[in-house]
Amino acid sequence: MTIKIAIAGSSGRMGRMLIEATANADDCVLHAALDRAGSAAVGSDATAFLGKDCGVKITDQLDALAGADVLIDFTRPEGTLEHLAKCRALGVNMIIGTTGFDEAGSAAIEAASKDIAIVHAYNMSVGVNLLVKLLEVAAKALSTGYDIEVLEMHHRMKVDAPSGTALMLGKAVADALGRDLKDCGVFAREGITGERDPSSIGFAALRGGDVIGDHTVIFAGMGERIEISHKASNRNIYASGSLRAARFLADKKVGFFDMQNVLGVN
Repeated sequence: MTIKIAIAGSSGRMGRMLIEATANADDCVLHAALDRAGSAAVGSDATAFLGKDCGVKITDQLDALAGADVLIDFTRPEGTLEHLAKCRALGVNMIIGTTGFDEAGSAAIEAASKDIAIVHAYNMSVGVNLLVKLLEVAAKALSTGYDIEVLEMHHRMKVDAPSGTALMLGKAVADALGRDLKDCGVFAREGITGERDPSSIGFAALRGGDVIGDHTVIFAGMGERIEISHKASNRNIYASGSLRAARFLADKKVGFFDMQNVLGVN
């Protein structure tokens, strides 16, 4: 079975990684390449940056999604939600790696999964999603006497903080401890903050240079500190994870899934 892939944000770094991964996959074919209206890339061949001509032109017309099996979207919340509505109308499944959704946006994605199948993950990396399982084990073993902090660093161009991956990791820890991240998450410290609440989960976000994505969860006890980390050195890990998700959705019509489902470790 050949999976017909559509890709959003095709002229961006992640979009190009996805196009290259799709072009190199034996069981996938590029069906459509989307970009924002006004992009200089519109009208050019989607694989021109690879020195190839696949015959698929980058377009800003969402009707190009018709006939695709799945759209992979790593763009911005407003763009992703526009794509979501079109995919829902056309019956095209979605893989969403976009971060920064508000509650209404997240609710819209879950609602759409009643009509199409969606994999929504803040990080498509296999390693990061295995890290989630390790954190669940660590959190239960270190449930008392350890302060928990989530540290992340990304490139200077990232527009949201903390990262979606950091929030995913923090939520995994909170859930394992029977806490609600909305209640225990601390996202800023300044001035006289008082003594640390032992039930809190702190977050710190660093931005600079071309860092693709570093995440560390720290369990700090008296006399020892456990740090569990993942460092991304190449965006290819997100592209390969996305294609793995596309294969997972190949026989799905409806439903809301995450990468834990894709990897079979939930």
